[in-house]
Amino acid sequence: MSDVAVRRRVVQLMIWRLVITSILLGSAAAIQLNTEATAEPGPLYFLIAWTYALSASYALSLRLTGRAPWLVDVQLALDALTVAGFVWVTGGILSYFSFIYVLPIMAASAVHFRRGALRITALSMALYAATAVMQYTHGPFQPWSVWEPGMPLFLPRGLVAEYTVAVHLLGFLAVGMLTGSLAERVRTADEQLADASTAIANLQAYSEHIINSLTMGLVTSDLEGRVLTFNRAAETITGLARNTAPGKAVAEALGLPGGFMAALGPARPLAGSRRADYRYRRPDGAEIDVGLSATTLDTASGTSGFLFTFQDVTTIRRLERDARMQQRLAAVGEMAAGIAHEIRNPLASISGSMQILRKELALNGEQSQLMDIVLRESERLNQTIRSFLAYARPQRFGLTRLDLRPVLQDAALLLRNSAEVGQDHVVDVDVPEVPVWCEADEGQVRQVIWNLATNGLRAMPDGGRLRLGARREPGDAAGVLVVQDEGVGIPESELDSIFQPFHGAFEKGSGLGMAIVHRIVQDYGGQIRVASKPGGGTTVEVRLPARAAAAA
Repeated sequence: MSDVAVRRRVVQLMIWRLVITSILLGSAAAIQLNTEATAEPGPLYFLIAWTYALSASYALSLRLTGRAPWLVDVQLALDALTVAGFVWVTGGILSYFSFIYVLPIMAASAVHFRRGALRITALSMALYAATAVMQYTHGPFQPWSVWEPGMPLFLPRGLVAEYTVAVHLLGFLAVGMLTGSLAERVRTADEQLADASTAIANLQAYSEHIINSLTMGLVTSDLEGRVLTFNRAAETITGLARNTAPGKAVAEALGLPGGFMAALGPARPLAGSRRADYRYRRPDGAEIDVGLSATTLDTASGTSGFLFTFQDVTTIRRLERDARMQQRLAAVGEMAAGIAHEIRNPLASISGSMQILRKELALNGEQSQLMDIVLRESERLNQTIRSFLAYARPQRFGLTRLDLRPVLQDAALLLRNSAEVGQDHVVDVDVPEVPVWCEADEGQVRQVIWNLATNGLRAMPDGGRLRLGARREPGDAAGVLVVQDEGVGIPESELDSIFQPFHGAFEKGSGLGMAIVHRIVQDYGGQIRVASKPGGGTTVEVRLPARAAAAA
């Protein structure tokens, strides 16, 4: 038993000691005062004072019981002596209060269990036997009756006296063994209960750790759809505080689609589980894709509620869209390779024939204009096919250690002198003083910069600032190209489709510029990040690893 438990029981023992002492000795003193006795009632008052003095000393030594457990044995022994004194002054073996010997025995069993109970039992038996021996040997100290002081005591003789003493001694022994046995059982039960409580607490804590360590959100609700539990991942995904979620409607907390909870009502229990994929708006305004499954929460007493598990599948959905786009791009590439020879050769023949006819024939103004339109459109179609082939069959590149800064400076110089730049356009270059190295083909890097920059200029038809920059990725050897404009921006719904072929949003161009950029960067094992806001411009970051992941 721990020191805290022993101290608590000792305090309880002190309280009961004072209560019983006050009742027994106080009532005895009151009865004596109401008799016609003429003798002084000193012994009872002495015992009362003695008991309260012992209680005071016990209280003062309470803090020492942990370091000196033998003090508790001393208290119990003094309690037995006090009981013996009370029995002595009330008639010895003729006292009506012989039964109170069981009180210190019971107290010992409560504090020290069987061993303590048997020790105090042995002491009580010895004290009672000593009282009887002293009464029958007519020693110098004889008991007296506080009820009738001065009156002789008529002791039982022979077998009656022996029987009386034996019955008391056997009673004390039986009480000691019984209370000790019960105390041992209680202690064993307490230990088992403590072990079970500890095991349950550990299991509960372990379960909570498991639930809170899950990467998916886990929410339980009652049959009325009120949230009961809300794990840590659910808090991270939804942005709702865990301490505010319980009690809320689960449809509100998880933003469930309309009609979803109606299918989970108590009258329509689930068979298996129900799935939902939807857009969830967090309290901070951000929107995420959520994949959720709901099933019944079954216990031994039946269905008690519902269990919801869900994940933030925004990244997964984006990867799925990228995979579908890659499949479409692969199909387009195969088609481009097949149609290239079927279109380019006849187109070249048509264009060449038209040029010869234009030189040899005498054409009027309208006919000459029509001829120019045919030649111009033929060249535009030929340029589209070349872009298509550049996307479908990227040229083999040779990796070199390339500093991005001079490439950006050259690209900015060409842009400033190109037809794409108007009077209200400004092209800035923002590069660090130290080199920004990557391993890439310089021609393909120039093509990436040119395609992104021309798109940025076309997004600013009324003028604006175009910024070309480069930096080192923190903690990485990769270089990052940055192209930022102040143009019309891109709606969020179209961000995932800007790299698809023929998705151009401008009148000029073939619609393959961004698709070619995406193909080149993917061949290098790089990444493209696009951040845009309608009316707030667009920022494109291209991460080029130090070593290419693939070669075309």
